[in-house]
Amino acid sequence: MEVLANLGLSLLFGLLGIVIMAIGYLVFDKLIPADFNKELENKNTAVAIVIAGMLIGVAIIVSKVIA
Repeated sequence: MEVLANLGLSLLFGLLGIVIMAIGYLVFDKLIPADFNKELENKNTAVAIVIAGMLIGVAIIVSKVIA
């Protein structure tokens, strides 16, 4: 029973982390005056690297907050 409780908590915190990362991306997208979705459609590697770095940074922060 304890294993199922731990699994449920892991799923809950995982979903919470994904939601917070999505919100972080939306805030980042609103703060920076560029159309990231358009640039990604144009296969702009530099923008993809910037977004990946931002998401990794938010993920590290979220993991420390949740832990």
